[in-house]
Amino acid sequence: MLEPSSKPLIVQSDMTLLLNMKQAGAEEAAGRLLAFAELVKRPGGWHTYRMTAMTLWQACASGMAAEDVIALLMKYASSSIPGYTEMSIRKWMGRYGKLHLEQAEDKLMLSGSAELLAELALHPEIGPKLASPDLAACLSGLGVEVRGEERGLLKQELARLGYPVIDQAGYHAGEALKVQLREVTRQGKPFELRAYQQQAVDVFCAEGSVHGGSGVVVLPCGAGKTVVGLAALAKLSSATLILTSSTTSVQQWKRELLDKTTLLEEHIGEYAGGLKQVRPVTIATYQILTSRKAKSAAYQHMNLFSERDWGLIIYDEVHLLPAPVFRMTADIQATRRLGLTATLVREDGCAEDVFSLIGPKQYEWLWKAVEAEGHIAAVHCTEIRIPLGEDVRTRYAAAAPRSQLRLAAENPSKASVIRELLKRHEGVPTLIIGQYLDQLHAVAEALAIPVITGELEQDKRQLLYDRFRSGEVPVLAVSRVANFAVDLPDAAVAIQISGSYGSRQEEAQRIGRILRPKQGRNEAWFYTVVSDGTKELDFALRRQLFMVEQGYRYALESREAALLE
Repeated sequence: MLEPSSKPLIVQSDMTLLLNMKQAGAEEAAGRLLAFAELVKRPGGWHTYRMTAMTLWQACASGMAAEDVIALLMKYASSSIPGYTEMSIRKWMGRYGKLHLEQAEDKLMLSGSAELLAELALHPEIGPKLASPDLAACLSGLGVEVRGEERGLLKQELARLGYPVIDQAGYHAGEALKVQLREVTRQGKPFELRAYQQQAVDVFCAEGSVHGGSGVVVLPCGAGKTVVGLAALAKLSSATLILTSSTTSVQQWKRELLDKTTLLEEHIGEYAGGLKQVRPVTIATYQILTSRKAKSAAYQHMNLFSERDWGLIIYDEVHLLPAPVFRMTADIQATRRLGLTATLVREDGCAEDVFSLIGPKQYEWLWKAVEAEGHIAAVHCTEIRIPLGEDVRTRYAAAAPRSQLRLAAENPSKASVIRELLKRHEGVPTLIIGQYLDQLHAVAEALAIPVITGELEQDKRQLLYDRFRSGEVPVLAVSRVANFAVDLPDAAVAIQISGSYGSRQEEAQRIGRILRPKQGRNEAWFYTVVSDGTKELDFALRRQLFMVEQGYRYALESREAALLE
């Protein structure tokens, strides 16, 4: 048992937690804090976590109570918990479960305490969504009727007000579809769900009860999120709309459906690019759903949500869900909804919309836990810091803040480090990943390697991906178009030369490109090359936060060390 003076955690009255990583018990504490707090910064040997209403509600959804959170804080805290912090934890977690949506015969009813319902009925955003917002109905103790078409918008607004709704109003079955998972894939390989994939499906479906049917499954890149989607589809056996991030991902979903389920080609429609096929299983991109001729025009393809009687909608890479799709999702709350993602981190502050409209996190398997079972590669993360050359340093000092970041990111001194890393891992399939197209083209030209950016036509991208998979192209430079849902199983080295500011989400996705299990020692290497003493270094530290939360550590390496390796 740790003495109070040696405990690693300081709990502050503003809901932040300071974890001294040099103290005994810190690593254990870091793993436990993930259940109800998020890492926001890590200066020196201290990690700063933040508890919010959303992180605490997600903890509630996973079965934790306020007493559990407080007990964990007391276990690791070096001093007492501030009264305001304890009160806030009890307040926010106490609100979870205060309101329920239920189906009573042909009516959608919102139930809760009479006092709370009466208060909400008077709210200008809530009252109009109720079919009978009069106080007498609220005070009757029988709940209040909600307009059926307002189910999603009501949940969304109540979450914003700090009252998450537990939706137990149920779901309609949708159009029946005969489909099963194969025991042997079409490629002739034995196939069965891994234990965590089966658990994720069981939790989501909840044997068809009102307790299942909407929510998010969080698994690392390369851990088989797509397989979870296939299994949910097969278990529900209903017409399914799959929304994903790119045309490349549409093709990958189709390949997996044909390979691992009994569905035939004629059952699967592609709704992307030049194809507009609506079939019992239809795969579309977020981009096409949100396309329109002018900013003021209507979205041309949103009617896809009503083209068939979908029994399930799968939101792949749900952390990318654009606002217009949120609005449409609010209208289809009676349809089962499954979100798939490697990280619930959203940089746009819309995490509560995922929570209220898709559903809470229903299942998560941590990255290191999946790695320990050998289902993803063990990744060695290294940050290489290099100085700016004298000429660039002079321009950097005189530049505006936004220009400073780009100057640092495109530091010409990175070229020699890239070359040395390629020598270090000669013969290993390698991705060079960057944000800026000029930089990528310059690197690709200098190294005589192909480059994939959004400028390249889709069929040419696919050809390069195929050549990389076959080993014909050992090194490939890629822009952010390869951040999501690109299956390059043999890629074992990634060299990040620039990124989108401090995006934790992007860092996780880029590391995800090399996580597929490997032959032999099952290892992979991720390098991020940053300019020391610049804004790029500050953003790099923020980018790494999600991976540090998951238990990964970034080794530091100087330019000199990289060149001498």
